[in-house]
Amino acid sequence: MEKIVFVGAGSMAEAVIAGICKQKSVDSSSVYVMNRSDDDRLRHLQESYGISLVSSNRNELKSADLIVLATKPKDVQVAMEQIVPLIKKETVVLSVLAGVPISAIELGLGLRGIARSMPNTSAAIGKSATGVAWNSIIDKKDKQQILTLLGSIGIVVEVEEDQLHAVTALSGSGPAYVYYLAEALEKAAIQAGIDQPIARELIIQTLDGAASMMQKTQEEPDILRKNVTSPGGTTEAGIRALSEGGFQEAVQSCIQGAETRSRELGKANGKVKSSS
Repeated sequence: MEKIVFVGAGSMAEAVIAGICKQKSVDSSSVYVMNRSDDDRLRHLQESYGISLVSSNRNELKSADLIVLATKPKDVQVAMEQIVPLIKKETVVLSVLAGVPISAIELGLGLRGIARSMPNTSAAIGKSATGVAWNSIIDKKDKQQILTLLGSIGIVVEVEEDQLHAVTALSGSGPAYVYYLAEALEKAAIQAGIDQPIARELIIQTLDGAASMMQKTQEEPDILRKNVTSPGGTTEAGIRALSEGGFQEAVQSCIQGAETRSRELGKANGKVKSSS
């Protein structure tokens, strides 16, 4: 992709920009960004990552090879109306928006190659877990270029579009769940008498070590858990408390609730105006 234009400058846009620029999967001079009104935000991105800003006449859109839709979902209709007269038919679109279906993007931007993805904010450090789905007319070359781009910011898996609701619930929102767990562990550690800086250091290493064990050993999570859990020991007591507190049920409700909300947003955002 010779020229990439990000339409939207929020946290997800920054995470992807940071990732692709740090990983040097594209040259920062080929990356442009625009948003509706926040000039301070645009300057921050320009100064932080060496990218360029879309000019007031938006001529950069006319020669864009890839448009990355990264607005807030509620703003995507207006954004598409503004850019559709300027982009060429060959321009491919990559959406990183939660709950905006491919059909809505086709209505707003016309029939063209479209990829709908759900990265997470760990893209900023090259550790995203991203799901991506395609529309029916995107070609193999554009698919591969987008897979390479998304692969530079972490792992990427191809899924059916309907599965993106579950991907959004699991890995799109997943970092927040891990941070919430870290918050709870830290509060409990402090209550148990551990100083906050020490608790934070221990928690970060514990989470990182456990994730690395799953990745490197490829053992089932329940096997790894049982390997840590001695009969009658401290871990067993802790697991029992989690079980009695409905830990697994709460996690299942968490994923189900997020997936349901993604589907609700999809229905609401699917009702956009045609570009014709």
